[in-house]
Amino acid sequence: MLGKFLAIVLVVSGLAAGGAMYYLQVYGYYDDVALTPGEDVVLLPLNAETPKPIAYENFQAIDAESSPIRYRACFTTPLRPQALEQLFQVSSQKDPRNAPGWFDCFDAEALGAALADGTATAFVSVKNIFYGVDRIVAVTEQGQGFAWHELNACGEKAYDGTVVGETCPPRPTQGD
Repeated sequence: MLGKFLAIVLVVSGLAAGGAMYYLQVYGYYDDVALTPGEDVVLLPLNAETPKPIAYENFQAIDAESSPIRYRACFTTPLRPQALEQLFQVSSQKDPRNAPGWFDCFDAEALGAALADGTATAFVSVKNIFYGVDRIVAVTEQGQGFAWHELNACGEKAYDGTVVGETCPPRPTQGD
């Protein structure tokens, strides 16, 4: 009898722990990003270091403090990729990170296909928004916009444990 009781306790504990982990990964850590007009969607101009805002509407975004690459955003813009390419730095990024299923405005698979077939263009928004992480903004020909965070070359090296090298900025200390 004691063995059955212990087996039931172990199974129920495992299910509860699994359910809690699933909830925390998919829902628990994310927060809505507060709207900051004129600052939510910025792109890095050609030959410049300071991002400039672009026109946008219908902005919605999520982020989590648990990881620098959990940021996702969606918006609309009257601007088109061809016009933006003349003024802003294009990114080679073609593989957006997946968003949680409940954040349904961000479809990474469809966006990746649009980037691959040229109906959307990715731009550099902010370099090193966190150490080794850049914000990427993609705009489709229909005026749909998407943003996410992506590891840059320094971030990939820093987080996989290889030597970062002299081409990367120094890592910030814990107090920064």
